[in-house]
Amino acid sequence: MTSHIRSLFLVALVGWLCSCSTPKNVAYFQDAEQIRGMTLQNEQPLRLRPKDKINIVINTSDPMLVSQFNLTAASSSMRSLGATESPLLTMGNSSGSSTAQILAYTVDEQGDIIFPVLGKVSVGGKTRQEVASYLHDRLVARELVKDLIVTVEYVNLGINVLGEVNRPGRLEIKKDNITIIDAITYAGDLTIDGQRENVMVFREIDGEEHSFVINLCDRQSLLNSPAYYLQQNDVVYVTPNSKRRREARTSGNTFNQPSVWISLASLMTTISALLLK
Repeated sequence: MTSHIRSLFLVALVGWLCSCSTPKNVAYFQDAEQIRGMTLQNEQPLRLRPKDKINIVINTSDPMLVSQFNLTAASSSMRSLGATESPLLTMGNSSGSSTAQILAYTVDEQGDIIFPVLGKVSVGGKTRQEVASYLHDRLVARELVKDLIVTVEYVNLGINVLGEVNRPGRLEIKKDNITIIDAITYAGDLTIDGQRENVMVFREIDGEEHSFVINLCDRQSLLNSPAYYLQQNDVVYVTPNSKRRREARTSGNTFNQPSVWISLASLMTTISALLLK
């Protein structure tokens, strides 16, 4: 009988200890050796949407044209046409370079901006390279300038990273084809309590909210996920594991809480009483 009680004690103790711990699957890309030669999905550059802001900088050897097309904060009349102040940029020309506060263009609800000389220009749904190419061709076609370079940069685009990461916050988008790995790297990696197999990405598509689940332990599914390439205003949320959720509760089963040690002492007292019978 005593042997049977001891066996029950061991089973109960092991079960209790297991219930207080959480297995952690912390290794990324566990199938990396199995996916050599896999065809990657095409890159997905960002496409402009209403309320996005962009800088458009025209560089040419003619300084008069540079001042005409590169709207600065001094050109206050353009603010009523959807241009707002942006960070300092450098404009170069044949005589050197100068620094000015360039005005950013805000894409309106119809996907348009107002550009000097050309007037209303549709940019919604276009990449920044497509916008630059379109403006270049329109200006050359009007024989206004030939030797010009058009540069389009993002101003207010970003991604929010929340949950079990070391540095949650907003990631400003400065390049195309930004990935979930870029976002996690920016956030200082996941904490030890973040679920690598359950990273959520929330995205608005045509006015509807969509969610995607990403498994960082499975590189093949990660690379094929529609959320591998992020878009402006995406929300990346790293789900906490069960241990972290228990710690968030006052009565959670964690060793740093007195209630856990009281429960353990009570369990040991009960088992000892049974063994002494």
